[in-house]
Amino acid sequence: MPQTVPSAAPQIAGHLLIECLIAQGVTHAFGVPGESYLAALDGFHAYREQIRFIINRQEGGAAYMAEAVGKLTGRPGICFVTRGPGATNASIGVHTAFQDSTPMVLFIGDVASDQRDREAFQEVDYASFFGPSTKGMAKRVERIDEPERIPEYVARAFATAMNGRPGPVVLVLPEDMLTREVKARPLPRVEAVQAWSDPGSLRTLREMLLASKKPFVIAGGSGWTPQSAQALQRFAENWKLPVGNAFRFQDTFDNHHPLYAGDVGIGLNPKLAARIKDSDLILAIGPRLGEMTTGGYTLLKAPRPDQKLVHIHASAEELNRVYQADLAINATMNAAARSLEVLTAPPEVAWAGWSEAAHADYEANLVPQPLPGSIDMPAIVGVLKKHLPADAVLTNGAGNFASWVHRFYKHHGLASGHKTQLAPTVGSMGYGVPAGIAANLVSGHRLHHCGRR
Repeated sequence: MPQTVPSAAPQIAGHLLIECLIAQGVTHAFGVPGESYLAALDGFHAYREQIRFIINRQEGGAAYMAEAVGKLTGRPGICFVTRGPGATNASIGVHTAFQDSTPMVLFIGDVASDQRDREAFQEVDYASFFGPSTKGMAKRVERIDEPERIPEYVARAFATAMNGRPGPVVLVLPEDMLTREVKARPLPRVEAVQAWSDPGSLRTLREMLLASKKPFVIAGGSGWTPQSAQALQRFAENWKLPVGNAFRFQDTFDNHHPLYAGDVGIGLNPKLAARIKDSDLILAIGPRLGEMTTGGYTLLKAPRPDQKLVHIHASAEELNRVYQADLAINATMNAAARSLEVLTAPPEVAWAGWSEAAHADYEANLVPQPLPGSIDMPAIVGVLKKHLPADAVLTNGAGNFASWVHRFYKHHGLASGHKTQLAPTVGSMGYGVPAGIAANLVSGHRLHHCGRR
């Protein structure tokens, strides 16, 4: 990755900002140009050999693109918008990143400092609008008033976006601040912190598995890598555990695997729903266990499920927030999966037949039923399945059409090398096309958009 050569010579803050992004490994940023951050746009031009600024026609599409990059890479996707309408248009991508737990940083060009708090042209109180909270749209909202502190704010934004439960951060850039001269230099690249399972919890988890008769794994959420997905697969194989993928995280576990039981989301296979309810132990590895994955909080009753619940999540704040778990483990997916794969399994388990039946139910649900009308959606998805390569990335937005892809398309998934599904768990329309374009730009993989035109 090309790096900026340090220099003691003063430069304008807008150029320093772009240098800070390059230092964090950013290669693409998305946005709609605006007069409130012209100095940063000039920085993109100055460093065009190291970072590309992808121009969009509307800020919602730019924010979707940044969110898709965050999903694919595990590092924050970057979006630049102008104040007021630009920021509010981009809010749909921020909301998607928040509910999907995707790392992202939105930069907003703002009114000049000497015009603040006068309801200047297109002025918005971004701290109130994006308001960080458990029901907000961003993990952190900050305004950079001192240009010398740009490296500090950018590094903190990346750390906040990636650590714990990943999510979006908003940085507000006063127009006049970006044009001031600075001597500050970028800080080193920020890496996500790994939280490991404690040995005592792993021993308890093993005891709970050994006492179980009908365990079931629900895998999903953000923070997965090919290596952690492969470790999850080895854990499931060692213990012969049936695995379902959480809503719109269908690429977490290989859909072709004999232990795969189906996607746990909208249009859920009734037999899979019954199996989850009948389970005596749920291992939720990664997902928040939101409304879509829990069938409106009915598959697992809130706040105390009928099944024993082991909940593993990267954020301590997420654990025991909605569901009171019998065992809550604060660990990132990479660390959790590596810990689980070395958990010693017995020679035989009591639920081997249960796991085989779960996969058989999934395969039976792939057999299409006769439908009225001239459009055969299962057949269309079947053509995609037949002709697309194993590493194809499918993107879609919201709408009932997506249920056909969820049910009938089989993802090889992360264990094969990279994400193969980009879809908003927030249920936001218009996501598919921008996500596909962004994924093609940053990865070069073959992209396929499934959705309405």
